Amino acid sequence: MQFLLAFIVAAPLLGAVAALLPAPPGLKGRSPEQAVLRHGVTVTGVILAAAIALTAGFDHDAPSRFQATTDISWIQALNIRIHLGIDGISLPLLLMTALLFFLCAVYSYYKLPEGPSPKAFVALLLVLESGTLATFAVLDLLLFFLAFEMVLIPMYFLIARWGGAQRQAAAWKFILYTLLGSVVMLLGLLLIGLNSGTFDMVALASDNGRELTHTTQLLAVLAIGIGLAVKTPMWPLHSWLPDAHTAAPTVGSVLLAGVMLKMGTYGFVRILLPVTPDGMHTFAPYLGAFAVVGIVYGSLACLALARKGNKGDLKRLIAYSSVGHMGFVLLGIASMTPTGVNGALFANIAHGLITGLLFFLVGALKDRYGTADLDTLAGATGAALYGRAPRLGALLAFAAVASLGLPGLAGFWGEMLALFGAFDPAEGLSRPAFLTYTAVGAFGTLLTAAYLLIVVRRVCMGDPKADPGLTVADVQRYEFAAWTPLVALTVLAGLWPAVLLGLTDPAVQKLLAGGNS
Repeated sequence: MQFLLAFIVAAPLLGAVAALLPAPPGLKGRSPEQAVLRHGVTVTGVILAAAIALTAGFDHDAPSRFQATTDISWIQALNIRIHLGIDGISLPLLLMTALLFFLCAVYSYYKLPEGPSPKAFVALLLVLESGTLATFAVLDLLLFFLAFEMVLIPMYFLIARWGGAQRQAAAWKFILYTLLGSVVMLLGLLLIGLNSGTFDMVALASDNGRELTHTTQLLAVLAIGIGLAVKTPMWPLHSWLPDAHTAAPTVGSVLLAGVMLKMGTYGFVRILLPVTPDGMHTFAPYLGAFAVVGIVYGSLACLALARKGNKGDLKRLIAYSSVGHMGFVLLGIASMTPTGVNGALFANIAHGLITGLLFFLVGALKDRYGTADLDTLAGATGAALYGRAPRLGALLAFAAVASLGLPGLAGFWGEMLALFGAFDPAEGLSRPAFLTYTAVGAFGTLLTAAYLLIVVRRVCMGDPKADPGLTVADVQRYEFAAWTPLVALTVLAGLWPAVLLGLTDPAVQKLLAGGNS
């Protein structure tokens, strides 16, 4: 177990180095390009297999305890240690990350985005995987910061070199926003470490902020929260996200929504809730307010983009929907209750699966039609996917109803639990304020249903005979292979939420109790 976790974090870096080397003669296949793409599938597949083995070996009777731990001294002068471990909070995120990278590698093997060398593409993808996996596995504040920052450069180049129109501007906006937020976050992390005498996240969580004054906690929550809120993204620090998603290649959008946004919300749960509880208690009402504004704002932006004649980009619409969905995650965290935090963690996983599938589907539509503009796709009578490509239309409708929170699918449970948590917040928080947030959040679910149903009507319905010369290819085999696991897990998590909640709940209970089970 200890070796598996270290292998999962380090192996993608070794794979990235190997991707840049010449392929051995016997492994080149038809071309060196095919060899390096196959290398990407192999490495991400091995990482996924290791993550599944780690899950199988995980002690499910003690999910609140850190397992597969490695703890060795790294920089003695600063008391920084290479400390790795997983519990019921981080394991689902680790497994979902490994799955999404493997599916993206499979998809790219058959549908590589236009751009420079495939070697560079695969190497950047693997460096990105290592950084995201490390973020969910490290238990040292400065290692967390290094892993948090490690993903920025690969994603910048994936957008800037393999993206679509306006990719340079979108990549620069992404890197500037996230770097500025991270600088502020580093100050907060140093403030905690220097005042408490340790950067160890387990020791800090067990201490539960007793070594930190109230003022120190307030400053730390403000500084770290800004950096995490940019990555989440929380309104009004979200404006980099729609541009980045619109310009990114399909797999870049999948990983940005499915994995990278989770790094911000994970930081709120793993660091701020247990380490600075008093500071979080003070800022929780404000976090809840920003969360519900984001829910409504994201939904209204999507409604505007979905309206006929507004030339709304479908990728941009799904990006704005992420602002709303992550608002529910932040609302659950702001409630500071086990119910709300469990809902936030569940919504994290559900959003990764469903929005990852949505971006795969929108990318497939863009490949077939040459555009993601909703007015162009729908035309005068609708895109008529049900008639032209019924399997593709059915999958898009499935992903849309899952995203709007249909009971029985994964999107329902996280949002419901987040609202329940806000309905009865932690002791000391303003009940009237959180009741207002609950009402606004519930209204946001209606707006979400409205814009997603409009998208389904405009893209899936219509008269296929209106443009008889237009033919649209239905789901291909490689697309079926990449999308089926996401569909299956969305259904499984919706019908059997105890699989995920059984992991997260004991760990959340311990986390909110100050390290005591």
